[in-house]
Amino acid sequence: MSSALRTRLPLMLALPLCLLMLVGLWLDYRAAGEAAGRYDQLLAQLLPALAESVRAPEPPGRAPRLLPTPPLQDFLQRNAGVSGYSVRDRAGRLLLGDAWVRGALPATQAPEFHSLEFRATTYRVAMQRARTGAGELVLALADGSDPQQQWVRQLLMRVLLPNLALLIATGLVIHWAVRQAVKPLVGLAAAVARRSPQDLRPIDEAASPDEVRPLVHSLNRLFALVDAQAEAQRRFVADAAHQLRTPLAGLQAQVEAWAMAARAAPAQKTPAVSAQHALGAIVLGTQQIEKLRHATRRTSQLAHQLLTLSCADARSLAVQPPQRVDLKDLCESVLETFLDAATGKGLDLGLEAQPVQATGHGGLLRELLSNLVDNAVKYTPAGGVVTIRCGWRLGHAGAPQACVEVEDDGPGVPDGEHARVLQRFYRLPGAGGEGTGLGLAIADEIARTHSAVLNLACGPQGRGLLATVLFSG
Repeated sequence: MSSALRTRLPLMLALPLCLLMLVGLWLDYRAAGEAAGRYDQLLAQLLPALAESVRAPEPPGRAPRLLPTPPLQDFLQRNAGVSGYSVRDRAGRLLLGDAWVRGALPATQAPEFHSLEFRATTYRVAMQRARTGAGELVLALADGSDPQQQWVRQLLMRVLLPNLALLIATGLVIHWAVRQAVKPLVGLAAAVARRSPQDLRPIDEAASPDEVRPLVHSLNRLFALVDAQAEAQRRFVADAAHQLRTPLAGLQAQVEAWAMAARAAPAQKTPAVSAQHALGAIVLGTQQIEKLRHATRRTSQLAHQLLTLSCADARSLAVQPPQRVDLKDLCESVLETFLDAATGKGLDLGLEAQPVQATGHGGLLRELLSNLVDNAVKYTPAGGVVTIRCGWRLGHAGAPQACVEVEDDGPGVPDGEHARVLQRFYRLPGAGGEGTGLGLAIADEIARTHSAVLNLACGPQGRGLLATVLFSG
């Protein structure tokens, strides 16, 4: 819209200026025509004075003489250089005056007028057949000071070019003024475009032009409604996760105890205890207990992941100031957490760490890295290698950026599925093992709230998955 305004406003202002310029030219021409009519009348009034100035030749047979009357003499002196006259006989032969003052011989005794070009000057010429002291002759008076005759020549230099220059200058000024006028709109659009989907803070109405304040007020009202709805959803997820964690923890503790008791039942020697465990094994069955154990673990993990998603929301983090997080210490801590699980599965879990820091929330960054490592450990077959790295990498602009990587040599993710596995509750078709489809989605959400980018790619050997998190600063 601002681009259209920048185009339409100059046009809407320039078109009336062009119209005014044309009206001014027409008024100038009308004024010149009126002045030309007055000059024609003046020339017509001077023709009798020219006729009185022509005297009979002395001696007879020679050319007539010219004795200018005061009006004629005053005209010729006042317009010296831009005036002339001629006296011709009825055949058109020049008797007195300037040869260039000529024209078609009048057929009547009424004054006739025409324009004549001579030495780059346009003259207005009045001709008339008149009785003189030397008989009936053709008289002509030329005046080059007529504004109508000079108007066409002066049109380009004195009217069109100045008006055109004025129009161009005015257009540039209008263009600059319009750009300055719509700059607040452009700034408002840029400010809204730079916002993340989670940033629903109200726009400062005082910093907006008066004309768009109703729009800004409506946007703020919409932001408030969306934020309220998101807040309600966020509270629901957080409350549900919190409510689920306590009973699930108790249920899981009971199931773990039952599972341990079921496994220890064959080794018990005490008859009473053996009978008790045998009765429990008969009722529930060892396999059923194990299935229940896996289900409670998975449900507990889902509740934990839902709570993490709620905490990862940018608006939830707005009240928590970010801090400098040592990524090397974070990687070492996560390595210790997953070392037993990786060793039990026969995986080689290693660390390649350089001292590096990033700005963010330590708890969420730990959750991000834990999800990536858990995903790698879960899907890498026995005997595989999982490597955690942190350090500096060159970003797209060539500047060094803090980086965390998790690489495995497991089955990997097809190239066409890299974007889809970051969606919530999506799992690859045929993927084995347990999972809820939230691990990578949570990692991506946490990365985005930290202005970081999570990229998935194939491993260096064309196998496995390489998950890279690049921090912006």
